[in-house]
Amino acid sequence: MDTDLIFANTSKHISLSNEEKNHFKSLLKEEKLKKNAFLIRQGNPCNHIHFVNTGTLRAYYLNPKGKDSTIMFATEDWWITDMHCFLNELPAMVNIKAIETSSILKLSKKDLDALYLDIPAFNQFFRILMQKAYCREQLRMIQQLSLPALDRYENFLKKYPEVARKVPLKQIASYLGVTPEFLSNIRNNKP
Repeated sequence: MDTDLIFANTSKHISLSNEEKNHFKSLLKEEKLKKNAFLIRQGNPCNHIHFVNTGTLRAYYLNPKGKDSTIMFATEDWWITDMHCFLNELPAMVNIKAIETSSILKLSKKDLDALYLDIPAFNQFFRILMQKAYCREQLRMIQQLSLPALDRYENFLKKYPEVARKVPLKQIASYLGVTPEFLSNIRNNKP
């Protein structure tokens, strides 16, 4: 199991001894996903948080009429789960699916809770991740409510250029809250 990227990720916010790294590594499980494979399905248990080692994933909500709304994307070096359901031990509200062949490192809720006690620095690490995620989602909601679609699209391209290269236009449109046709017109009419 390749853990170089996840340790580079954690080292952005906390320092771990070799013993702590080995303990953390012992709790991780690797999962390989083929393109279009589900990591999490709506209604199924959601008891892991996932680190994307390679590949790209999409989290989306599928309403009862079959319309999907993209919640987020995750590419290499990102964390993803249905956070509300993971923390509250509820069935997943969203689907998480591989956009391309992906390798994931996953950590169970039980092991994460134990990790907080065994290595207190992980309290700080995940607090920082949650704070950043909350800020990102708040800004996204404000932009969704206040900016025209063209500005939201341009912001998306600036903030997530690697995701924009890997993800189909239809899924970007779903993330931005516009139709694929509308987004196609925006792209075609950009100066």
